Amino acid sequence: MTEGNVYDRLSDPVAFTVFIITLLFPVGIGLYALLRTRNQTDFFLGGRSMNAFVVGLSAVSSGRSSWLVLGLSGMAYMSGVGAVWAIVGYIGAEIWQFLHMGKRLRTETFRMDSLTLPDYFESRFNDKSGVLRTAGVVIIALFITAYVAAQFNAGAKSLSTALDISFPIALLISGFLIMVYMVLGGYVAVAYNDVARALIMLAGLVVLPIAGLINIGGTAALMEILTAISPAHLDLFSLGAGAIIGFVGIGLGSPGQPHIVVRYMSVKDPKLLNYSAIAGTIWNIILGAGAICIGLIGRAIIPQQSGLPGEDPEMVYLALSSSYFGPVLYGLLVGGVFAAILSTADSQLLVVASTFVRDLYEKIIAKKRVISEKRKLYLSRVVVLLSGILAMLLAYTAQDLVFWLVLFAWGGLGASFGPALILSLFWKKTTRLGVLAGMIAGTTITIVWWLFLKDATGVYELIPAFFGAAAVTIGVSLGSRERAG
Repeated sequence: MTEGNVYDRLSDPVAFTVFIITLLFPVGIGLYALLRTRNQTDFFLGGRSMNAFVVGLSAVSSGRSSWLVLGLSGMAYMSGVGAVWAIVGYIGAEIWQFLHMGKRLRTETFRMDSLTLPDYFESRFNDKSGVLRTAGVVIIALFITAYVAAQFNAGAKSLSTALDISFPIALLISGFLIMVYMVLGGYVAVAYNDVARALIMLAGLVVLPIAGLINIGGTAALMEILTAISPAHLDLFSLGAGAIIGFVGIGLGSPGQPHIVVRYMSVKDPKLLNYSAIAGTIWNIILGAGAICIGLIGRAIIPQQSGLPGEDPEMVYLALSSSYFGPVLYGLLVGGVFAAILSTADSQLLVVASTFVRDLYEKIIAKKRVISEKRKLYLSRVVVLLSGILAMLLAYTAQDLVFWLVLFAWGGLGASFGPALILSLFWKKTTRLGVLAGMIAGTTITIVWWLFLKDATGVYELIPAFFGAAAVTIGVSLGSRERAG
């Protein structure tokens, strides 16, 4: 299979038309969402009026995207069934978040009128100094930068491969499409687009493995082929203990992701998160299993990496899609994959906007001024536009593989915010100084471990950073005199 097979399929006018419609569909949702977006709360949280189904699928879609469709399928192509450990941890963590942490966070943020995580921390600990909010802004800026760059990079890479256009042009198209509907509709546009993307991802990650298995001759034939290529591909423990622990530990990062936890804050009623948990978990399992199956089937059908577009294992989904789908389904799924990749980027750009407008400008820089809702909404849209342009520039220079760059950003956010958020919600002795020390510790350990200890130990930086931040938060809280109310 050559690289040409991928984009040649989109030369079919039907496939190309469906592909373009899929790309432009989010703009239509943005126009609809514009009617519902009247103030800052609408723009950042959908007016806290989202239904259970939307919250469940949106949380899943915004948390997976390029990491799942490109990164996980590429990892399964290279490493085999051991890739399943990468989905075990986050599925379990997110069930707990829907059923417990999310409910409590929704209740507390509504009571305190908090729109962001730094907002919540400042209100929770009555922090008059603004140090918790400032620390949160710095951490989000640091790790979200890497995260958004990875998403834009992945989106442009996929679009470039699908349309056979240059990477810079693909990057411009990606950025333009995402910024248009975000500026129009904010959170509502993002959430409803996430649902549409999740449904398209579901179709692709179910239909494609079935088509591939039929072509190969069934599961037994697949296992036989993989055994001949590399017996380690069918060994769950071939990755080694360190890698397995690291992949299972991916779930530890989920409670600290601002673009995920904001979904719980947006639900109409905390009790609805029970239903969100059902929808989200089913989607998580199906999508994760589908991505792994695609990687395995891709290795059996295209045993040599040189047979993939650009010799890139992260392009296995596009390569298989070009072989098995007719023009309508192919155009829909390729467009859907591109849109799914950007589903995390749009959520993170919204976090950037809320961080700079709500946390930095409104609460720190213009603290003593009265700002109208119209002005806040205008500033939020401007920040989305400017941060999107910056993200494109960063994506143009990004060189790391999507899978690993996303894991770094995921780990940094998870370790910095996760322990602080969990303890602040469930442990009454948590203090302001404890949370501050924990956030700083999580950030510091993540960076130091990634730079100097990851290669030597083989342990994912999130693991030591999360538990280190939790220990520091508890220790400093117990040692400080102040007590949270």
